[in-house]
Amino acid sequence: MDVIHLLPDSVANQIAAGEVIQRPASCLKELVENSLDAGAKRVQVIVRDAGRTLLQVIDDGCGMSEMDARLAFERHATSKIREAQDLFSLRTMGFRGEALASICAVAQVEMTTRRAQDETGTLIEIHGSDVVRQEVCSCPVGTNIKVSNLFFNVPVRRKFLKTDQTELRNLLTEFYHIVLVYPKISFTFVHNDEILLELPAGTEKQRIEAVFGNPKKNSYTSAFVEVHTETEMVGIRGFVIKPENATRKSEQYFFVNGRYMRHPYFQKAVLTAYSGMLPNDYQPSFFIYFDIDPEAIDVNIHPTKTEIKFADEQTIFQILMAAVRESLGKFTLSPTIDFDTTNSIDIPVLHDQPVMKPDIQIDPTYNPFHKRGVVYPDKAPKGWESLYEGAGIQKTDRFPDRVQTDFVETLPDTESCPMWQYGGRYILMPSEQGLVMINQHRAHVAVLYMQFLEQLAHAQGAMQQLLFPEVLNVTQDELVIVQQLHDDLRAIGFDVEQLSPDSFSIQAVPSQLANQSAIPVLQHILLQVRERGANTQVEWREQIAQTLAESAAIPYGKNLTEAEMRDIATRLFALPQYRRTPDGKIILSVLSDDEISKRF
Repeated sequence: MDVIHLLPDSVANQIAAGEVIQRPASCLKELVENSLDAGAKRVQVIVRDAGRTLLQVIDDGCGMSEMDARLAFERHATSKIREAQDLFSLRTMGFRGEALASICAVAQVEMTTRRAQDETGTLIEIHGSDVVRQEVCSCPVGTNIKVSNLFFNVPVRRKFLKTDQTELRNLLTEFYHIVLVYPKISFTFVHNDEILLELPAGTEKQRIEAVFGNPKKNSYTSAFVEVHTETEMVGIRGFVIKPENATRKSEQYFFVNGRYMRHPYFQKAVLTAYSGMLPNDYQPSFFIYFDIDPEAIDVNIHPTKTEIKFADEQTIFQILMAAVRESLGKFTLSPTIDFDTTNSIDIPVLHDQPVMKPDIQIDPTYNPFHKRGVVYPDKAPKGWESLYEGAGIQKTDRFPDRVQTDFVETLPDTESCPMWQYGGRYILMPSEQGLVMINQHRAHVAVLYMQFLEQLAHAQGAMQQLLFPEVLNVTQDELVIVQQLHDDLRAIGFDVEQLSPDSFSIQAVPSQLANQSAIPVLQHILLQVRERGANTQVEWREQIAQTLAESAAIPYGKNLTEAEMRDIATRLFALPQYRRTPDGKIILSVLSDDEISKRF
């Protein structure tokens, strides 16, 4: 009996859809790119429930005939290429002919379309690859396509979609990838009947300002300088941020021939150009556009078409790095050295002085797989402790042996043992192992972190009303995050109300922050959630608790009473993980009796 058979088209389309349509953002990308390929000058995106219920794209492009409208939903049906050789001269966004077939395989699709030369248009409705109806209709020139109930026939895929706020962020991210490279086309993005973005046609700089700028703040693009170079191989233009304006939050975008791409190798070229100009942990923002012969690149690597192979990446790396360096130097953004001035600085010369090998102190108990006060042994490679062996660390008398410095075998009795404060930073107390030293700020952070997590879980945060409400201005990305975190922010004690599409009024703060401004704390929470990719409630609650704990904890330099020291120590030792802060920093250390004796 034969066992090999051909899959039905509907099943084959669902399988293909798994690669092409992974979430609502994938669907938006494919539909808007089709509008651009159709020559649209105005594109409107309408979304409901972050794309779960509805994702609609309306354009004023060339439209389709009745036959083309029906054929467009067949697999490998495309107007972009005719033969394999055309793959090496692509100027369109799409070319595979898979997108519409994949979308209609996992959603309920309705499309109306009309060409300028036709008096009537065509309406097609398809549910899960099955054509429900096709008829003549009256509609404007262009195409209007509605995708309803995405993954309605693939419940497992629908179940694994993230929260509406997370999916909306993904939609906006994909939208940015397109609008930033097509500034001469006007775009509108509407979510749940609210206009989130309305972008008129303009220049690339105006489009960047419209997307990332804040009308209530200084011009966003004023912090950038222009990059422009033309070679026989590639043309590079765009904008890079001035080093003094760089922050930990960066926007980094590459585009090639009108298409967004990810390219870590070229990212390294830009970072190399900034070498020595930025503080640690700071990243430059940039928007860089490549113009190159289509035959010199391959975009047919992955269905998403964001991974692009260049024929000569090393040469382009050097061109890009030189172009960015030239732009930074042209605007005198880095200090210059006057080589004609030879006597301005006296440099001591060392003769016959031996080079001393540095003494490095390590903590052999540090576990790099320790996260938020919990150790995950199943995620740690076996034998990770051996990383410290053979490291060539030379121990000296300055750094005596330390073994398990953050471990206390028998906890001191915090109610009766003597306590002292040293340097406004440490709480000292004796124990059976020696002298216990507690970092008072970190100890308080650990205590408050667990307290805030408990309050978030049970919505028990105490509010302190502000006499004068504060106003938090946000970008579109931050707006989505605030909406995502709104319920948990209220649960912990923030009273946040939206004033406008880009601002919120802060009426109350958690009682622990009564003497602080809410704006820096909320900005830090938004930054942490965004940078660390907190997509689940557990993850963003951890970020909220961590930020609040660090903000509300007693500062370094504060003198504590004996009662305050005992309270902190008692609450610290009551925690299941008292040795380290949620982000892995050591809270306490023990100076053993042997170590003390060696010093005398």
